[in-house]
Amino acid sequence: MTERIFNFSAGPAVLPVPVLEEAQRELLSLPGVGMSVMEISHRSKTFDEIISRAESGVRELLNVPANYRILFLQGGASLQFSMVPMNFLPADGSADYILTGSWGKKAVKEAKRCGAVNIAATMADGGFTRVPGPDELNLDPNAAYAHVTSNETIEGVQWKHEPATGDVPLVADASSDILSRAIPVEKYALIYAGAQKNIGPSGVTLVIIRDDLLQRSPDGLHTMLDYRTHVENNSLYNTPNTWGIYIINLVCKWIKDKGGISGMERENEEKARLIYDAIDATDFYRGHADPDSRSPMNVTFRLPSEDLEKKFTSEATAQKLDGLKGHRSVGGIRASIYNAFPREGVEALVSFMKDFERRNG
Repeated sequence: MTERIFNFSAGPAVLPVPVLEEAQRELLSLPGVGMSVMEISHRSKTFDEIISRAESGVRELLNVPANYRILFLQGGASLQFSMVPMNFLPADGSADYILTGSWGKKAVKEAKRCGAVNIAATMADGGFTRVPGPDELNLDPNAAYAHVTSNETIEGVQWKHEPATGDVPLVADASSDILSRAIPVEKYALIYAGAQKNIGPSGVTLVIIRDDLLQRSPDGLHTMLDYRTHVENNSLYNTPNTWGIYIINLVCKWIKDKGGISGMERENEEKARLIYDAIDATDFYRGHADPDSRSPMNVTFRLPSEDLEKKFTSEATAQKLDGLKGHRSVGGIRASIYNAFPREGVEALVSFMKDFERRNG
């Protein structure tokens, strides 16, 4: 098959076609190098330029202040669930975690292996349909840090504004909405994100960390689990995912050409609105997230029955609308429409939704 389908998968997810085409042209040999990026040394001048451009691209797009380091690590967000508390949760302290979905629960599980965790708020009782309001937060002013998941991929719930944590460092897992909208980086002490949704291919984890936080890491950590190791070695202590970082550089250039973060945010909101309007126009579809917490990245909804949901995903796949089955832990339908997902794919889904309801409603 050479024809591309519409890929609604949550990750690894759709990549920009221009990026794939440029990577295809350079796959066998980088211009002037005579080797693939997957073959060159990560210590070479060529790769040094690639990783520098990738870092500059992220820094420029997100307006990252000079007192923050940008790292390209491995292990996904799942490893960050452990690295964050290992580095910043002291034995005699505690950390605040605000739970708005499944990935936040996993982050808590790993943090508890390192020390005390205070659940500052949890939306579990309501089925993770929204983020908490300010009056629902039980934050500890002496916490080592406060952790949020900016966008819950599984439930389709997004923070629209950061919680006010005062002097407590704010840490965010931004895996599924990084580079999709403007964020005030200066309000965070650390942001981490798996690349495989909006940044590039799987196998790279972006970490943005404020300089002063590094001073809190204890001595004696395992070398690869110490953020200072990677800062001091410019993400090159071990062999990084050279291919993934190369793609990140291309994705950053593509976003700039699309009008930067503001252009991306505008397109993302317009795409999401098309699907949410289709959901709200009928009783046949039922959105999972509350309207004021809806994610523009992961649109989650249900049909009147699980049998209809199975039929929906089966027929959609046959029409080249792939990856719409909801996560196995919650079921339903999930349309992941990240930066690179084309508007025409969203329009095709909305058309299918209307036709499916007409035939099955």
